[in-house]
This record gives sequence, C-alpha cells and structure tokens, in this order.
Amino acid sequence: MLFQLPAVNLVNIVDILVMAALIYKLFQWIKGTRAVQLLKGIVVLLIATTISDWLGLYTINWILKNIRTMVVVAIPVVFQPELRRALERLGRGKFFARPFTFLEEEDKSSVINEIIRAVINLAKNKTGALIVLERETGINDYIETGVSLDSVISGEFIINVFIPNSPLHDGAVIIRGDRVAAAGCFLPLSENPNLGKELGTRHRAGIGITEISDAIAIMVSEETGVISLAREGRITRNYDEKTLREVLTGMLFQKQNNHTQFWHRRS
Repeated sequence: MLFQLPAVNLVNIVDILVMAALIYKLFQWIKGTRAVQLLKGIVVLLIATTISDWLGLYTINWILKNIRTMVVVAIPVVFQPELRRALERLGRGKFFARPFTFLEEEDKSSVINEIIRAVINLAKNKTGALIVLERETGINDYIETGVSLDSVISGEFIINVFIPNSPLHDGAVIIRGDRVAAAGCFLPLSENPNLGKELGTRHRAGIGITEISDAIAIMVSEETGVISLAREGRITRNYDEKTLREVLTGMLFQKQNNHTQFWHRRS
C-alpha cells in the first residue's frame, strides 16, 4: 500500500504560514540576546543525547535524558526576562514592529536624510554623538538600558538629545525602523586590543555593538567633530555628507555599488 499524503487545503496553508511567520519573528527577536547562547546549549544537549542513544552509551544517555528533563522545567525560569518582554511588546501591539529592512524605499530615504542632517550639524558644532541603527539582529537588551521613546525620527530631535549636559547626551540613540526606539542607552565596549588609543569610550561602544550584531553605528567626536562609522566590528573615519550618504544608502538599501570603496581599514 502506497503512502498517501494528507489532503492540503487553504486552512492548512494558512496554518503553516502563520506558524512560519511566528517562528521567524521569534528567531529575529532573540538574535543578539543571551537567549541565543542558551538555545545553542539546548541544541547541543539534544544532539549529544541522540548520538549516545545511537552508539549504545546507556549510562551517558540516561544522564543526558535526565538533564534534558531538568532543562525543560528550567526553561520558563531561565527565559523569564525574555518571555516578559515578549508579552509586554505583544500587549503594546509592537511585537511585529517593522525593522529597517522592511521599510519602503521612501521611508528609508527619509530616515537616512534625517540622520545625515543631524550628524552633519553635530559635527559642525563638535557635539559628541552615538547613533545606532538596528537591522536584522535584535538589540533589545541594549534598548532597555536607555529611556524608551518610540518617537518619530527628525534631525532636530536627534540634535537635541546630544546637547551637552542634557539628561540623555552621554548614551546612545538607537533607531529601530522609522522610529527612535530609545536614547541614553549603554552599549558594550569593544574588546579589540588593536584599536587606536585615540578612540574614546563613545567610539569603542559604537564598535562594540557592531561586534555582536549587524547594527550600524555612527559616531561624532566631540574633540574634533570627525564623523566615524562602524560595522561588523570595524570602523572608518573622516566622513563628509556625500560619502556618509553613499555608504548608508548602499548598506541600508543593500545595493551592490561603489560604497565598498569607502569601507576600508582604519589608518
């Protein structure tokens, strides 16, 4: 008797698509958080259990199966902060907030224009600034270290945040999609020992967040007004309005253009 596949109807297709969307959103949400490392540990444990069973290592298999049972019980406790944040975001209707990559081209251009307008003004006045653009990797852990804003992006707003002696000027502004998610955020400092000593805390924090995520960080030096950009743990400096626009447009629109010529190792 030949194996027959069950009939597929519209309800089944919708069911599969909804589950796929939820799973995709879940993985997108936990990327860049400690939950990723915990999930990796669980996957290793499952693989080790399967291999020990296949090889007939009964004692090891028994121990691993008991550990697996303990892990299942412990998951709600270990992931309690992440589960709480997910429920809070769901309650606020922001669980499916659009990341930058899903914005329309017109919205992307508007965001880039406002950021560049702010950065150029800050550089002219030698006002220190650190602006982070979240992309695919979620950086919720760092957004929550600052003051939640969820405000419209405008050059004037970003400039006002970094005015010296203002409450939020020492931290980073994090942009998610077409909104300013938070300001005054604390970021992880880069652990790269090869960075120049002239780079201060602001630049090391900008590099640090790009070492653990695919975010883009833009820094303005308060000593020199020099504009720098970090991505993938690397930093390039001395941008003007034209080159900054070309690089941001190339990265955020994911175009294969000549923006790579500006992406070189810091001299």
